[in-house]
Amino acid sequence: MEQKITHNHNEYFKLDFLKNQIGRQQDFQTVADIFSLLADPSRLKIFWLLCHSKECVINIAQILKMTNPAVSHHLKILRESGLIESYRDEREVFYTVSNNTKSQALHSIIEKLMSVNCPDFDNRHEKINENSDYLENQIETIKKVHDYLTQNLSKRITIEELSKQFAMNPTTLKTVFKDVYGSSLAAHIKEHRMEKAAELLVQTQLPVNQIALEVGYESQSKFSSVFKDFYKQTPKDYKKNHQ
Repeated sequence: MEQKITHNHNEYFKLDFLKNQIGRQQDFQTVADIFSLLADPSRLKIFWLLCHSKECVINIAQILKMTNPAVSHHLKILRESGLIESYRDEREVFYTVSNNTKSQALHSIIEKLMSVNCPDFDNRHEKINENSDYLENQIETIKKVHDYLTQNLSKRITIEELSKQFAMNPTTLKTVFKDVYGSSLAAHIKEHRMEKAAELLVQTQLPVNQIALEVGYESQSKFSSVFKDFYKQTPKDYKKNHQ
């Protein structure tokens, strides 16, 4: 026989619901397990860091002043729980917060508790968001720079011209470009020029001097030298070997 609540205080129906809900042990165990994942301060720091940034083990270890194996242990637990995910970029493995409701809810709870319990957290957090927005704007600008350059491979465009056109400091432009595309602006665009030249050699009957102009080289000899250095064969040999 089910035991009745001794004092219902005119809230019988509410207490009946709450009692039934509390009887669902697995529901509460599941939520308790999620909170227990972040009971370790180091793991909490790692999760919060990855809510704001994509990082590798080495960077996380340096930021938190921990050993790589210790960081890897915490990352394994967080990843198995579904709170974070990893992806590989060539040889490097990066970690970031998972794009799911559970991770987003925990992130929100952590920051709300920080706001309530930690003086000046809101001001410091606002600066993070401002810096993040600024960086996103820089990245978007660099993508526009990239598109502009690849659409105008026949033109020789200086850093100073790009700086004026896209309203970005020349040093910042070069630095952010390398961060986004993994190589210097000059090296990256040279690669696009050589790929375009190779495509024109194989798919058209344009003479080498015209192809040189199409990819931004006024001197055919300079173009041929760069092409040979890039593909280890002359433009004419490349055309012959790919027809």
